[in-house]
Amino acid sequence: MRRAGTNGSASGTRTATAAAIGLLALATLTAGCRAGTVGAAEPAAPVTATGPTDDAEPSGSPTGAPPPASPSATEETPSAPPAPPAPRPETLMSTGDRSERVRELQARLRQIGHFDRSPTGYYGTVTVASVRSFQGKRGLPRTGRTDTVTWERLLGMTRKPTAQELEPPTDKPVATPDARCMTGRVLCISKNSRTLSWMIDGRVVSSMDVRFGSQYTPTREGTFSVYWKSRHHVSTLYDTPMPYAMFFSGGQAVHYSSDFAARGYGGASHGCVNVRDEGKVASLFAQVQNGDKVVVYW
Repeated sequence: MRRAGTNGSASGTRTATAAAIGLLALATLTAGCRAGTVGAAEPAAPVTATGPTDDAEPSGSPTGAPPPASPSATEETPSAPPAPPAPRPETLMSTGDRSERVRELQARLRQIGHFDRSPTGYYGTVTVASVRSFQGKRGLPRTGRTDTVTWERLLGMTRKPTAQELEPPTDKPVATPDARCMTGRVLCISKNSRTLSWMIDGRVVSSMDVRFGSQYTPTREGTFSVYWKSRHHVSTLYDTPMPYAMFFSGGQAVHYSSDFAARGYGGASHGCVNVRDEGKVASLFAQVQNGDKVVVYW
């Protein structure tokens, strides 16, 4: 007699096991189709980083070290402090100065055409204008004062003046004296040679260059005598200095003229006999006495 119950139970168990395996395979197949891949694991979605997290390390940085600071775009880089201003040039010569250095300045200016007169050693208006002209041509401030910059520039453009350039000769050949000059103490003044000769008994003691009045204020001609001497005279008519004045005809006198010394024969007097060598006229003033003869002639 067969054991139907036992065989049937084992068969049922096999059938149930097969059914379970089939359901598992179907579930696996269905899951793979949903992912679009059969039997492959779905890759993880990429993560977009919006900034480092607490435990993230920036690339290239040591573990735990903060990222290097970058300069702000608006932060200004400190600049070097400005250089101190250059010192102002020192003034060496200016209006009113009188010295051998001024004479050299004038001689050097004359070498390059900025001073058209004989050096006098006196820093007057003519010298101021000459220095301004020189400064303007070289792009320097036109102050008229000779400062260190102006002086150095002038030295570089000129040579050391000779003795003749510093003190040009002022003596012209003395004309043949007029017959009226041959006796006594006489100031013998020739308009032709433009010279004055101080003569005693026909002998020439000293001579010097002179200039005369213009055609509108001519120097009188004739024989006169010195009637008044004034060492520090100032003209009451023209308000101009007339040092070492020796008056011989009204307001006309022999005297020193700084204008003659500076401008030469480019100017004229108001009738006086101008002398441009101050040393010579000072010596003459000391020798001439009231009553000495004055002869002015052609």
